[in-house]
Amino acid sequence: MSKDWHSLSLKEQIAQMIVVRASGYLFDHQIRYPAWEASNAQLQQWLQELNLGGVILLGGSSIELQKRCGQLQSWANIPLLIAADIEEGIGQRFPGGTWFPPPMALGAIYQQDSQLALKYAAKMGRITAQEAIAIGINWILAPVVDVNNNPDNPVINIRAFGESPQVVSALSGAFIQGAKSYPVLTTAKHFPGHGDTATDSHLELPSLPHDDARLARIELPPFQKAIASGVDSVMTAHLSIPAWDRDKPATISTEIVRGKLRQELGFSGLVVTDALIMGGITQYASPEEIAVMAVEAGSDILLMPDDPEVAIRSIYDAVKSGCINREQIEQSWERIWQAKQKVLDESNTIPEISAPQSRLTVKSILQDSLQTANLPLISANKSESRNLIIVDDILNAGYLDINTPAIAIPQQLGYQRQIVDSSTLDCILLDSRPTLLQIFIRGNPFRGNAGLNSNTRQIYQQLATKNQIEGIVIYGSPYVLSWFEDFIDNKLPLVFSYGQMEQAQAIALKALYNLDSEAFKSNFQQNFGF
Repeated sequence: MSKDWHSLSLKEQIAQMIVVRASGYLFDHQIRYPAWEASNAQLQQWLQELNLGGVILLGGSSIELQKRCGQLQSWANIPLLIAADIEEGIGQRFPGGTWFPPPMALGAIYQQDSQLALKYAAKMGRITAQEAIAIGINWILAPVVDVNNNPDNPVINIRAFGESPQVVSALSGAFIQGAKSYPVLTTAKHFPGHGDTATDSHLELPSLPHDDARLARIELPPFQKAIASGVDSVMTAHLSIPAWDRDKPATISTEIVRGKLRQELGFSGLVVTDALIMGGITQYASPEEIAVMAVEAGSDILLMPDDPEVAIRSIYDAVKSGCINREQIEQSWERIWQAKQKVLDESNTIPEISAPQSRLTVKSILQDSLQTANLPLISANKSESRNLIIVDDILNAGYLDINTPAIAIPQQLGYQRQIVDSSTLDCILLDSRPTLLQIFIRGNPFRGNAGLNSNTRQIYQQLATKNQIEGIVIYGSPYVLSWFEDFIDNKLPLVFSYGQMEQAQAIALKALYNLDSEAFKSNFQQNFGF
């Protein structure tokens, strides 16, 4: 980089602490979240005139993102940190790249074969880092190191590696070590631990009511392991932790960020906030106050402030008035500059994405974490049966179309398809046909529940009591699987997969029907990895 950390003005140093949300698509008319994603003209102005430090991307294919990242870097005077929430590989967010099963799939494998799970976690980290570089991303906002010991957690859920600090520590540490094969930044999140909550911090402020001893025993060990493994950044959570700070959420708490993370845990890398547009923090104070308090607490990078110009001006005024020490800003910029030095080495060769070996790793993880019972399913008359697919949010189900296995395979076998959004389940009780039930359900941000509410539970139970279900496939949450197992016929053919992507669907249905025929192989082997 042409400028070192000494040469920037105060406002430029503050601007380097700001990371804004940007569309991964190239053109303005493709923007999906206009409230959060600036137009190209606005984004270019921010990068060129304000000297913002980076962007976080969502949307666009992997190949399109290569061009988009190059475009964004060309607008910047100082090379950007380009981040993405790619906890399950770049294919999770940007189609075309490798999409891994959720981390909890590795936790399930760990219970049977810890060494195999650790090998998979390291491969997952390495492939994610390799493909991130290939498309222009240099900051991986992963791994999640929360301990998901609350089955009702609506937002962490299967994004965590497991339900115990030992499992999460081991697998997240292996992921970080794997990612270190390439010059990208990794992130342990969400400090000090978002796993034992039943509230989504995207909507409200959750609270961890535990005492210091419990927090030290359960929540903190994975962060300690991540730090020991060389994680580059730690993301703070919008959480209330009364045992450590009765007044302020962790994001803006000096006691938590400086006291616990910096001093007690000894973390010297980048501290980044979770998105500052989330309900868990916006309800606490104004955007101006939040920006200042986050920096006062010890954050180096503010992720997605409501308005970057307002955030910069507020922090600048706080420095000038003596509320924030100028030296603190310089220390944050020095850490950012050092991080950029690590990831912006232009001499590195550009690796490929979605290599055959990467897809084989995904296939192995899916197969080794698959759960089955009472197979195969033998339907008396498939042409009189329906393939009932229930999706959490049908408008965002990018893993389903007419040619994906969950639809195409049953259709080839003679089933008639019916696809229903989970919010409109009542209609399924009016149909008395024998039913293959496929459910796509997992915890997701902004939804507020872990996939099952009282109404959906009642409808599933009614469907089961009518003896219509001839087989069940659940994609996503093992907590939903556990709930079903409590009341369904224990002889019912059942398959559970942590993954929801096309590979997961093909593997699950192949197991359900024991599809080893040559006709099946010729139709699906090439596309779905058999």
